[in-house]
Amino acid sequence: MDATRTTEVYTDGACLGNPGPGGWAWAVPGGGFASGAEAHTTNQRMEIQAALDAVRSLDGPLVVVSDSTYVVNCFRDRWWEGWLARGWTNKAKKPVANRDLWEPLIEAVRADPNRVSFRWVKGHSDDPMNDLVDRLAVEAARTQAGRSGDEPPTALGPADTPGLGPERPFERDGGRSGDVDPRLPPGRLVAAMGHKPPELGGYEPNPTADAVRAKLAEVLAAKRQIDPDLVLLTGLGLGTEQLAAEAAAEAGVPYVAVLPYPDPDSQWPSSSRKAFRSLLDGAQSAVVLQNKPPATKQLAGAALRRRDAWLARHSKEALAVWDGQDPSIGRAVRAMQDALGEDDVWIVPPLLS
Repeated sequence: MDATRTTEVYTDGACLGNPGPGGWAWAVPGGGFASGAEAHTTNQRMEIQAALDAVRSLDGPLVVVSDSTYVVNCFRDRWWEGWLARGWTNKAKKPVANRDLWEPLIEAVRADPNRVSFRWVKGHSDDPMNDLVDRLAVEAARTQAGRSGDEPPTALGPADTPGLGPERPFERDGGRSGDVDPRLPPGRLVAAMGHKPPELGGYEPNPTADAVRAKLAEVLAAKRQIDPDLVLLTGLGLGTEQLAAEAAAEAGVPYVAVLPYPDPDSQWPSSSRKAFRSLLDGAQSAVVLQNKPPATKQLAGAALRRRDAWLARHSKEALAVWDGQDPSIGRAVRAMQDALGEDDVWIVPPLLS
């Protein structure tokens, strides 16, 4: 390989369950490839491992091409600088997940800042090299055996195909690269979650809610500058979810109402129902996840949990209004961080100066 010529290397990771048996792979167009496996891992770890092995194995200038925003955004948005400055903690002051893989990858990239760059490619978009490393990673996950060679192989198993439904045997990117709900618009999808009115100053207009709305609008407007196709996903529940919809409208970001079941506002006071219906009318579209309202509070709670899991599967980022104390919100935040990556969950405290 010419050490002076820039080489494109495609990388990918797969996991049979998340966590579960995993595989990783990299390949150079018209050149070498490698894959490997781990018995119990996660998709995110396999994505990092693929990039790490490629950077370690290949000489000269590299462009690492990945469909993982978790990997690409770490370097594009320079997450790693914050991690190092905070002593390997994230913005929530929690230890950075997967540090044992991130640290050697970041060290390898920093060793020669001009040698390695990263580029995102959309998964399952008919890119032949993305498809190749996808198939190699899936093969490694299934067989729990890696392989390598000097030119891309031709004998490969099936890809991680989107749309296989509930019997789909594995997920990539927390399910966000596949099983995409056709009711969703294209774009970079960001979910809203967090506190309800008691922690946001009450049910009536108040300074705390106003401050949270303004901060959410500020964050969404900034994100829209980076991703013009930004779309907010919100359940339109009282509190954060409605404030986020109002903030999206203020920032010029379209929003999609994701309802756990029909008429979730049916038991609300008339003024709250009116506000809900107004926001629903302003949504770009609405996705209703089950056909009938639940018959009991327990079933309603289960529907809301399914809604939250659906948001984690389909979102690329999340905005979480959380005081850092409430345990139920904390659990939801941590679940979203597990699904998306810690630095793709932006935490906004409810009390702002």
